[in-house]
Amino acid sequence: MNTQELRKEAHDLDVTVWVGKSGIESVVGELNDQLADRNLVKAKFLRAALGGTTVDEAAADLAERVNAELIETRGKTAVFHR
Repeated sequence: MNTQELRKEAHDLDVTVWVGKSGIESVVGELNDQLADRNLVKAKFLRAALGGTTVDEAAADLAERVNAELIETRGKTAVFHR
């Protein structure tokens, strides 16, 4: 499945991972579990989670930690695929 198809599929997904003030470290396990169950997961980054970085940087870091592909970021939301 190509990136465009994955973006289209992700459009109707609900956010199931919220990254808050505890940072991305605290959601690595949860995101890993969700990616094991389904191939696309949408995560939302709250302002407190970013601590001076951008959503793109934080999402790329998180994708690397769970060995997933970052499909897109839009606003404070990111879509991960494995």
